[in-house]
Amino acid sequence: MLACIFACGLALAACGGPGSAGGGNETAADALNRGLQAHSAGKLDEAVAAYFTTLTKDPKNQYAYYNLGEIAQRQNRLVAAEAFYRLALEQDPKMESALFNLAIVRTNVGVAADALGLYKQVIAVNPNNAAAHFNLGLLYRQLGQTAEAQTEFATAQRLDPKLVAPSPSASPKPQASPTPTR
Repeated sequence: MLACIFACGLALAACGGPGSAGGGNETAADALNRGLQAHSAGKLDEAVAAYFTTLTKDPKNQYAYYNLGEIAQRQNRLVAAEAFYRLALEQDPKMESALFNLAIVRTNVGVAADALGLYKQVIAVNPNNAAAHFNLGLLYRQLGQTAEAQTEFATAQRLDPKLVAPSPSASPKPQASPTPTR
């Protein structure tokens, strides 16, 4: 995944022109690229600053919102994460990674019904998302809907043979990573 981030970041830099240091001529693409590089290097404060710079230049940049949500989620700032994911989804209601991570946030704050709907939206966008089927199965099982849970686990395993019906203590698949383009 990091290779994809770097490759997409380099592509953005190539398209965005000069200004990777954050100067006055920096484009939104440059700022996003700078944020992605800092994010990938674990320099989250720098990444956050760069994503906000992106948003000052492009207030509808779904990727900046998404990545701010991803950082907030990793820092267990779930209210902020939810707000940023929702802002990303206002720009693109079918942004798969934002829907997926928002479902995890809603699960973590105890709103399983919302999470169910969000995982179903992920699957509507991408029926081959094995992790969404797996996490949906976990939620169904948690809600006592065993038949639905088994169906989702079977679908997840068909899509990704490494996924098997979990033990009762299994936790949801982890959140999606930073993304510049999807």
